[in-house]
Amino acid sequence: MIDLTSKRIVITGGAGFLGSHLVELLRHQGCRDVFVPLIDDFDLTQPAAIARLFEQQRPQILIHAAALCGGIGANRAYPGRFFYENAVMGIQLIEAARRYRVEKTVVLGTICAYPKFTPAPFSEERLWDGYPEETNAPYAIAKKALLVQCQAYRDQYGMNAIYLLPVNLYGPRDNFDLESSHVIPALIRKCLEALEQDRPEIVLWGDGSPTREFLFVRDCAAAIVAATQLYDGPDPVNLGSGHEISIRDLAAKIAEITGFRGAIRWDVSKPNGQPRRCLDVTRAATLFGFRASTPLDQGLRETVAWYLAHRRPAASACPGA
Repeated sequence: MIDLTSKRIVITGGAGFLGSHLVELLRHQGCRDVFVPLIDDFDLTQPAAIARLFEQQRPQILIHAAALCGGIGANRAYPGRFFYENAVMGIQLIEAARRYRVEKTVVLGTICAYPKFTPAPFSEERLWDGYPEETNAPYAIAKKALLVQCQAYRDQYGMNAIYLLPVNLYGPRDNFDLESSHVIPALIRKCLEALEQDRPEIVLWGDGSPTREFLFVRDCAAAIVAATQLYDGPDPVNLGSGHEISIRDLAAKIAEITGFRGAIRWDVSKPNGQPRRCLDVTRAATLFGFRASTPLDQGLRETVAWYLAHRRPAASACPGA
């Protein structure tokens, strides 16, 4: 077991949604040397910035949580950028971790990396059984390449690099921008704005039939810390709750929590995305004792409360998502 309280830790993406909760948890557990590189100071797509980061900080632990990501609309709008920036950031950071002899490198992948028609629950052995769902394939393949790099560097250099696959995250500090957000924050914002503007309906993409699994962000942070301390192996590990819900049922649940009583209209001209997402979470429980502890209803209520307390003034109109 690694005592993280004595280590110099660098967390890329540490000012973001997941990263901020991870930094908060580590500091709460007594880690005093946690550094978060900000994009204005360290553009991680640039080799010189990465070299300067490692020269200055000399990390013993690297957790790569930075990513350029978003919902279906953002993936469709920026496939080239999503591929390039995610690939080049990860590849350069893992190589730098090797050259600077970082003790432990933790790389976060994406559940989008699974094949489009993976049998549920998704087991890690199925990761290479087919091509990802087309709308997010560029992002997924860029992140999936980092698994290969971690395994190759472990084989050739003996590098302690692990690869984790978080499922769809949600919670306080999520991205509520309708142009780039994922489904839960988008639904929360749509419902609340429709309620406040007395609009009779909201419009959602697809037909509501796909299923998704969601993991509360603080649970994910706890899983990453446990894996960093306890896991040293080549195999990817799913991080999830093990429970799925249809988008249709999720929309109804969020409407109830927010108090929206209007109609939900499904725009079937828009893509559904991957048909199902539900993880086999046995490996995480076995290897480092992680089990999600936050029920979906509880997490959704906390997320709604956070958004109401921190949002900017409501926009005058909401585009479909």
